[in-house]
Amino acid sequence: MDKDPIVVWFEDVGKDDISQVGGKGANLGEMTRAGIPVPPGFIVTAQSYFYFLEQSKLTTAKLDDKIRNLLSSLDPNDSHKLQDVALEIKFLLNTAYMPEEISEEIARAYKEMGGGLVAVRSSATAEDLPEASFAGQQRTFLNVKGEEEVIAAVHGCWASLFEPRAIFYRAHQGFDHLAVGIAVPVQRMVQSKVSGVMFTIDPLTSDKGKVVIEAIYGLGEAIVSGEVNPDLYMLEKEGLKIVDKKIVQQEWKLVRNSRGGKDLEKANIRVAIPDEKQALQKLSDKDIVALAKIGKQLEDRYSFPQDIEWAKDGDSLFIVQTRPVTTIREKATQLQILDKTKEPLLTGSPASPGVGYGPTKIIQHPSEIDKILVGDVLVSEMTTPDFVPAMKRAAAIVTDRGGRTCHAAIVSRELGVPCVVGTENATRVMRTGNVVTVDGSEGKVFDGKLATVMRKTPSITRKAPVKTKTKVYVNLADPELVERVASRHVDGVGLLRAEFIIAQIGEHPRYMIHQGRGKAFVDILTDGVTTFAKGFHPRPVVYRTTDFKTNEYRNLTGGEKYEAIEENPMLGYRGCSRYVKEADLFKMEIEMIKRVRENYKNLWVMIPFVRTVDEMTHLMGVLKSEGLSSSKDFKIWMMVEVPSNIFLIDKFIDTGIDGISIGSNDLTQLILGVDRDNPKFGETFDERNEAVMLALEIAIKTSIKRGITASICGQAPSVYPELTEKLVEWGITSVSASPDAIESTRDIIASIEKKAVK
Repeated sequence: MDKDPIVVWFEDVGKDDISQVGGKGANLGEMTRAGIPVPPGFIVTAQSYFYFLEQSKLTTAKLDDKIRNLLSSLDPNDSHKLQDVALEIKFLLNTAYMPEEISEEIARAYKEMGGGLVAVRSSATAEDLPEASFAGQQRTFLNVKGEEEVIAAVHGCWASLFEPRAIFYRAHQGFDHLAVGIAVPVQRMVQSKVSGVMFTIDPLTSDKGKVVIEAIYGLGEAIVSGEVNPDLYMLEKEGLKIVDKKIVQQEWKLVRNSRGGKDLEKANIRVAIPDEKQALQKLSDKDIVALAKIGKQLEDRYSFPQDIEWAKDGDSLFIVQTRPVTTIREKATQLQILDKTKEPLLTGSPASPGVGYGPTKIIQHPSEIDKILVGDVLVSEMTTPDFVPAMKRAAAIVTDRGGRTCHAAIVSRELGVPCVVGTENATRVMRTGNVVTVDGSEGKVFDGKLATVMRKTPSITRKAPVKTKTKVYVNLADPELVERVASRHVDGVGLLRAEFIIAQIGEHPRYMIHQGRGKAFVDILTDGVTTFAKGFHPRPVVYRTTDFKTNEYRNLTGGEKYEAIEENPMLGYRGCSRYVKEADLFKMEIEMIKRVRENYKNLWVMIPFVRTVDEMTHLMGVLKSEGLSSSKDFKIWMMVEVPSNIFLIDKFIDTGIDGISIGSNDLTQLILGVDRDNPKFGETFDERNEAVMLALEIAIKTSIKRGITASICGQAPSVYPELTEKLVEWGITSVSASPDAIESTRDIIASIEKKAVK
């Protein structure tokens, strides 16, 4: 590195130096030059990273050649292969030797800035651009102290350039993986009393006349990761008048861990906020206006709306990052049906609200899901977990079979994709390539494009969070939705389904073991579940152990070798029975749970489809032998979805479970003997049936009497207020709803609880 500097200081660079210091580094330099209050620091240049790649020798090739070979045949949409390749590349980078001239220069610069606590951040050379944002794709280390620790954090930032999400994003944005460098800013750490983000545009409505500020107590990592709900302050940009406030109660904050030692992963801890401060406004009106003024300065300097991270220590405000807002829309828009008098092509059950249109693609088997492109209407007899990647791309979904609790309905609501189910003959009536309009709110499908854009900027209505004695949890499965859902007023995850993660792995776990890749299965599952535990911490996340049916397992690569063909998979080899007979596979899940809980104690476990007391007794023994016994921070729940669970509820409780969660969908099917996906039984399938209601009452009242918790994770409480009223009357402790029904479910419960007090 004779010509290129290893380290540069903030004041030496500006917004035109992205190739040397990355987007984040260039912005820090630009702000420093402009007199913006930025904590001082230096940047390890991208050229240092490239030199590291060039100088690091492997046994048969240079490091960059090895990485290129690993990426050359990678399909970024193959999530299993993506995870494997990312793990291998990160291992290579983390274990490669850092040239002495780089490590020595980092140590020298750190000493020159006075040592002490610093933040070590990643700054990719294709990052924070108006047309593409890599924000959050790479690692950040806070409260790092000591020369060796700073050098290790820089090394960790380099390796994070090949996180799976970063590889995927670059591939889809058309960036050459090895042409994208990474610089590493090392910045004086601000011990934030209050911190947050600021937008010089309303990110919801794209109103450029607004400034929006979010604020929390403690370090800003908690707001960026979505772990804490922030205060929200809105100002008119012209005149900087505060026009709206939303003050949110905050129970804990992230602060420096004075006992963290040299472990970079334990540099910060959560601490409780005193009761008298939890509901106070985090930032004074004076500071809100002062911060907005800085935001206007930055927008003027960049001539583009900015997404800004800020912190306050003592009486001083600091800007620690700015980047362009990359999600601007000229107007907030929504679709509406243009001609509601036209006769629908098909009718079915409304499953997920909204309107979508596009060309149809008829999918007969999960192996065909690659046919679905962004904007297509997915048409299928029914969906299964391995349809999820295609469902994410679809403009709308239509199925032959299913009711409001089928897989297609539940997943579509979670993804926010319009869906109509139970049309009976969509796959026969519709033709591939024909454009249709799907009204998921009304359960109708129209021929042609009958949707129009309704030019309407939605008003922002904010109200104080409704409080309820009965907890409101959420049913969730997709890791990509964690950040968004966790930021809402929800008490935790009452049902974490692992099927999404396993479907994205794409291979049968037994097949992976046979190939000697059982550890990779556990690694990927651990990463996925950690996303939920971290995102909702410290709120509980109840992980339901895998409940794939044989037909769903057969659709995974290698599945045909290990799964029998069953006439009725719903009543077949699934749930607890599998764990008893295939202890090695169950212990892979146990290993994942233990690994996640090393860092996040809010992960609990729930056992599905338990047929007999002996099965549950056996499973409790297995969990105990593996070190997973009930405790203050670890609970074991059992799903109640088989009639035997009702008749023998006391004996099931005697096995030592801490709580039950009623799977009202399966329980209703088995009590009434109806297939919920058969449209001919649409009216018969009803959780309000007298027999089902009696079963619910027995399960809840007995559980409460015996001192364990009772929850429900079916769709019924979100749909039938009269059923929810009974659940609350019987003493249910929590209700777990789909993401689209969190607020409405809490409102229903609040009104019922209020009425009960009178």
